[in-house]
Amino acid sequence: MTIVDSIRPPDFIRNIVREDVRANKNDGRVVTRFPPEPNGYLHIGHAKSICINFGIALENEGGIYHLRFDDTNPSKEDIEYIESIKSDIRWLGFDWGKHLYYASDYFGKLYQYAVQLIKDGKAYVCSLSTEEIRGYRGTLTEPGKNSPYRTRSLEENLDLFERMRAGEFEDGSHVLRAKIDMTSPNLNMRDPVLYRIRHESHHRTHDKWCIYPTYDFAHCLSDSIEGITHSICTLEFENNRPLYDWILNELNVDCHPQQIEFARLNLSYTVMSKRKLLELVEQGYVSGWDDPRMPTISGLRRRGYTPEAIRNFCERIGVAKSNSIVDIALLEHCIREDLNLRAPRVMAVLYPLRVVIDNYPEGRVEELDAQNNPEDPGMGTRKIPFSRVVYIEQDDFRENPPKKFFRLAPGCEVRLKHAYYIKCVRVIKDEGTGKVIELHCRYDPATRGGWSSDGRKVRGTLHWVSAAHALEAEVRLYDHLFIKANPYDVKDGSDFKTNLNPNSLEKLTSCRMEPGLAGARPGSRYQFLRQGYFCVDSVDSREGAPVFNRIVPLRDSWAKIEKAQERGSFSPTIPRSLHS
Repeated sequence: MTIVDSIRPPDFIRNIVREDVRANKNDGRVVTRFPPEPNGYLHIGHAKSICINFGIALENEGGIYHLRFDDTNPSKEDIEYIESIKSDIRWLGFDWGKHLYYASDYFGKLYQYAVQLIKDGKAYVCSLSTEEIRGYRGTLTEPGKNSPYRTRSLEENLDLFERMRAGEFEDGSHVLRAKIDMTSPNLNMRDPVLYRIRHESHHRTHDKWCIYPTYDFAHCLSDSIEGITHSICTLEFENNRPLYDWILNELNVDCHPQQIEFARLNLSYTVMSKRKLLELVEQGYVSGWDDPRMPTISGLRRRGYTPEAIRNFCERIGVAKSNSIVDIALLEHCIREDLNLRAPRVMAVLYPLRVVIDNYPEGRVEELDAQNNPEDPGMGTRKIPFSRVVYIEQDDFRENPPKKFFRLAPGCEVRLKHAYYIKCVRVIKDEGTGKVIELHCRYDPATRGGWSSDGRKVRGTLHWVSAAHALEAEVRLYDHLFIKANPYDVKDGSDFKTNLNPNSLEKLTSCRMEPGLAGARPGSRYQFLRQGYFCVDSVDSREGAPVFNRIVPLRDSWAKIEKAQERGSFSPTIPRSLHS
């Protein structure tokens, strides 16, 4: 029995790997890889791929996983992306150890493979322009046409290819193409480009090369060179598999990995395209790749998500064979589950309303006890100051309360959590606007701790902070980046950016919170009572002046979805595979 059998019910990929191990295929080895292109930051869809590729290797005794950068396009790649990718993977909890590779490590060998294809009559130098190649390619219903350069002699092809490498030609003047079948129903097999001229410096090889292999050519051969056994990728590469196999078969390599495709992660209210995410960054719709509204790993980390919650999310959505959209409510549910057990509870007032307790002695300050986390008594208690003037939330008071409003109103009594019962006796308004700016209340000294000794009960419990001791801080309330579950749902030829949510970020600059939060470190997570889960921003916070990002509100819509499932009704944005 492998480790896979004992950990979780196997999915179709794990079934394939399990059977290969049992049959002693590849001598029983399991070697997987995560091969990102360093042309952007990783997003949560990549997290799913990382968890699958690295997880399968870890679950099999002696399994190995590689991190390989497919760095074959110097015009779009950057060292910044490489370092961010490595940082994100480590943060998720995986370490590739000595198995860090680059496709650029193999440029010399890849060139020799290309020469071999030319010598075998399987590749030729084509001098059509990019537009002409596209025109000759045909369509899904019409076959392509052979390039007029397809019949070049072996000697001419070798000479031209060597001169391409020597830098004699301009970008776009020639390409190396595989000679397969221009009438193939699979467009990827219609003499695909294997090499192109690009006079750009590479971040690792610098100016050594001016021709670079395409992704399709470099990817399969890099897998083979590294001895990968299972090349696990997303469904958009399914039509590329025949080309993957053709290249390896024609070159008769010693190692021929098995390509297996799974459904990529599509998340509601989110785009999962690096190109579109880059567009949002470059055009200033977000503050950067690590903007807490972005689905990037760095954005989720800055917002306050934990690696455990993301790994749990990736495990719960499972591995499917068909694409679907996962409701973002499930991701939010996973972080709530995680932080419910680990996040300390504190009180923070986001929209402050001043409350004066008239019969509380002036100058008196009490230290009240409060549990740090009722879900984990082992986290202990803390002291919170209480004084004559406190702040409560503006929404916790109504001068003319509607029915079933159980919070504070004139003549009504409520409990201040951990403190006392108070009753509103007077309302102060701004003379110009009529807005309520201050409440005057009276407290019952016999209700210390928030409980009445005479059995009197109140239905409302409010959070609060002492005005004299409160920390003033900035709070950022984040919402979905898009207003539609499917951001690509546009009309009249508009692009996805027309569905951006104009209210995805609200900055509150006069919030009041417990004084103990003044020393909160960047990355620290808390539950603000009755508000949600928050994280100290790792970029803009300063000592004594933390900035808090809302990770997620307390309201859990996924819990409602699960209840609907139990009743037999399904959410239209949730793939049915999640309901099993």
